[in-house]
Amino acid sequence: MKTAISIPDPIFQAAEGLAHRLGMSRSQLYAKAVAEYMDAHRNQNVTEILNEIYQDEPSSLDEEMHSMQSQSLPKEEW
Repeated sequence: MKTAISIPDPIFQAAEGLAHRLGMSRSQLYAKAVAEYMDAHRNQNVTEILNEIYQDEPSSLDEEMHSMQSQSLPKEEW
């Protein structure tokens, strides 16, 4: 897919130099950069989404579950 974008000249020049140093085309560099950016931000809103899903659920354990968890932890000397 072809597209036209506008970017500041210093960023364009830096990207040109990087593409040349990496031995890749400008298109390959921009495609890889956008893919990595999307991957880095893929899970950005996970906490908000989970909070919305579970907002009406109780956030505490029942007594039996709490007791079972406490018993499963190793005892440590302080």
